[in-house]
Amino acid sequence: AGYARHASWPDLVGIGSSTGGVEALMAVLSTFPADCPPTLIVQHLPAAFTSSFCARLDKICKATVVEGANGAELQRGHVYVAPGAQHMTLVGKGAGQRLKLSQEDPVNGHRPSVDMLFESLAETFTGKMTGIILTGMGRDGAQGLLRMRERGARTMAQDEATSLVYGMPRVAYEIGAAERRVPLAQVVRETFA
Repeated sequence: AGYARHASWPDLVGIGSSTGGVEALMAVLSTFPADCPPTLIVQHLPAAFTSSFCARLDKICKATVVEGANGAELQRGHVYVAPGAQHMTLVGKGAGQRLKLSQEDPVNGHRPSVDMLFESLAETFTGKMTGIILTGMGRDGAQGLLRMRERGARTMAQDEATSLVYGMPRVAYEIGAAERRVPLAQVVRETFA
């Protein structure tokens, strides 16, 4: 499916996922447009697995999938996955925005933490954003997604029927962080409608 580059596209996409997220992200990113906005992902994975996961995603994705690197500038057509065991946040303002990796304490028991990423997006990014929570156990990301929504981002959570574990998306929806629940197969269409 081709998506015309559109005034309605977000300028940045943030995605958080945990248990079941590897398969969910492969399904979502395999249909992402090649010139997608910068997309930042936190998937709870052990450190040893992130680089091979990025390589797998890069093979099936039209966009370029890389591990987030400290100080990296965001580029269109690029997907940045937080390295295992490191938080990934967005720092700076305007054209000077960069990724920042850190070894700060785990948040919600996780490093990387979806909340850390999403809260940094809510604080620093001034363009149009879309925040997405996919399958996962626990509640990581719900609070950060709520902050994004309060800043005007479009937000969604994977629905129960297509989630391997309906924990993170359920909490996000229940606290009002996710505007709507979306089946996995419709996430990309909803993002680039």
